[in-house]
Amino acid sequence: MASSPRHSTLHPTLLLRRHYPNFCALAPLRPTRQLPSLPQQQLQQKQHVGHDPSPSEPTTAAASPATAAAAGALRVGIVGFGNFGQFIAGGIQRQGHAVLATSRSDYSGYCARHGIRFFATADELCEAGPDVLLVCSSILSTEAVVRAIPFRKLRPGTLVADVLSVKQFPRNLLLEILPPGFGIVCTHPMFGPESGKHGWSGLPFVYDKVRVAKEGDQAAKCEQFLSIFEREGCRMVEMLCEEHDRYAAGSQFITHTIGRILSQLNLESTPINTKGYETLLQLTKNTISDSFDLYYGLFMYNIDNLDRAFEKVKQMLYGRLHNVLRKQIVERVPIP
Repeated sequence: MASSPRHSTLHPTLLLRRHYPNFCALAPLRPTRQLPSLPQQQLQQKQHVGHDPSPSEPTTAAASPATAAAAGALRVGIVGFGNFGQFIAGGIQRQGHAVLATSRSDYSGYCARHGIRFFATADELCEAGPDVLLVCSSILSTEAVVRAIPFRKLRPGTLVADVLSVKQFPRNLLLEILPPGFGIVCTHPMFGPESGKHGWSGLPFVYDKVRVAKEGDQAAKCEQFLSIFEREGCRMVEMLCEEHDRYAAGSQFITHTIGRILSQLNLESTPINTKGYETLLQLTKNTISDSFDLYYGLFMYNIDNLDRAFEKVKQMLYGRLHNVLRKQIVERVPIP
């Protein structure tokens, strides 16, 4: 798919205003559509609940797989149930869908407390027949994780999604590995456990329907899956993977690089903080709360750009130094 010729002209200071730049304001929003209707029982529950738990709060009243299936809700299998996978699971459960999970680490205790079915292996999870399989691995481990998934055990037409911070890589990988009948939607929630801890309202959610049937069960599952984030209040942005990477990969990288460097300075709040300093403190807090694997993946994807930038700055510095030395040494020598 060809990318449209959009270009970003963001001022560098905008990169520090929040955890991720609001580049999505430059992209067309997803057309308004009628959301899939909630089951009547779930709608009544939402009307009577006096407190809507934040994403960081535990969800103890999650729908069981049997209840979810009976109500027409999705069964979302999450592969990679670390900090971000648990964070996303909270929103899925708040919208009345069932969560199934598997991970390298044993999260069976956590899942038991939160109404989630945990499977020791991806084989067992796939045999349970999820409607949507959501890959929540780090950038660097994604290929190994995806290649280890026994897709043959999934039902035909299953929708497979990812939440990586880069998009062309998982798109190409899924197109290479998945059987033709499987649906593919590449997504990127432009927020995380720290920036989204008080709710997801207004936060950008980028997606690309890479390979989804235009009608039928798979199309309905895709709409249901995307509606989870729309109902949570996300600002839905449909964007090609190439376009996403052009906008986001570099800007995320510089944001995380600045935050990681600032974290090594051990910055502390003072009684006379300026607004700019408070922004830097928040930037540091947001970036270091994400896994280092995320930053390392972004670094590997942007190392050439970083090298070129440093080289250009060095040339500018050496050029300035050359002019200073010339004035100090050469121009002060009298011409015979």
